[in-house]
Amino acid sequence: MSDTTETNTSFFFQLTPNRILDAVEDALDSKKTGIRATGRAFALNSLENRVYEIELDNNTNVVTKFYRPGRWSKEMILEEHRFVAELEANEVPVIAPLKLSNDSTLMEAEIDGSKLFFSVFPKVQGRLKDELSKSDLEIMGRLLGRLHNIGAKFKLNQRIALNVENLGDSSRTFLLKSPLLPEQFRPAFEKITRELLTTIRPLFQSILTKPIAIHGDCHLGNVLWIQDRPCFLDFDDMVSGPAVQDLWLTVRGRETIDKQNLEILIQSYESMRSFDRREMALIEPLRALRVIHYNAWIARRWEDPIFKKMFPVFGTQTFWQTEISDLYDQLDRITGF
Repeated sequence: MSDTTETNTSFFFQLTPNRILDAVEDALDSKKTGIRATGRAFALNSLENRVYEIELDNNTNVVTKFYRPGRWSKEMILEEHRFVAELEANEVPVIAPLKLSNDSTLMEAEIDGSKLFFSVFPKVQGRLKDELSKSDLEIMGRLLGRLHNIGAKFKLNQRIALNVENLGDSSRTFLLKSPLLPEQFRPAFEKITRELLTTIRPLFQSILTKPIAIHGDCHLGNVLWIQDRPCFLDFDDMVSGPAVQDLWLTVRGRETIDKQNLEILIQSYESMRSFDRREMALIEPLRALRVIHYNAWIARRWEDPIFKKMFPVFGTQTFWQTEISDLYDQLDRITGF
């Protein structure tokens, strides 16, 4: 999830190895500790931010994340870090940012006169899983219940809310003004998104009465398995929202087996925390909002050369024909037709 802030990010694309290594050595206070980077840096898979694994000369590695400028404020990032620290303190497995030479978990690097926030994390060995067994689902359910118990008590002052306005309305408005949405598809896109958001809005208003702090993007790519135990990664999309957001992203399919797996996950979750099953009615609306928001996210980032390479068909006639058709299918799922 992204905010709607537009800013010049050209300097973000000018991160060179020397700038990355200098920033990490400064953050780790290399002059005082004597620990230096060996010069080996590996770019990791990340589109929104720039993430690198750095080898140090004490036979350890760290991971540094440079945050995309204009997305989150300093206060928003630090609120995320405080939430992760609270989870860690309560023995929920997470990878928390390290305290740096400025006695904070967040520093600024200066690039061509502009400031860029970055953090450093310990490198943790583990593996990702494409599918979860029944035992895996039960473990995940219990951990998500514990995570949400902390989230229900954690007071958010800076992070955005996961709602129709922030994901749907702002994304729709942006796309309708974007040259990446061809003129011939604007009427159809305007119509289907208007109908979707009109249908979804009252569901959120009636069901989502007690939003909590959640991971926000809890798909399997953000869960690292260490000795058959899951560890939550990347709270970059942490928001205030419904508990079901983290549950359905863990089990995203619609087939019978997926429904069975989601029920296993929820039953295990309920052993740690009560779950308002009315939120199940928000899964398809959340899926629709995610599609609209995802398209706006790509359009907002189109100036980034990586996005043009990763999404070569975005904005084409075939792309929008498919997207609009899928949104109509999604409306049918929500309304039951």
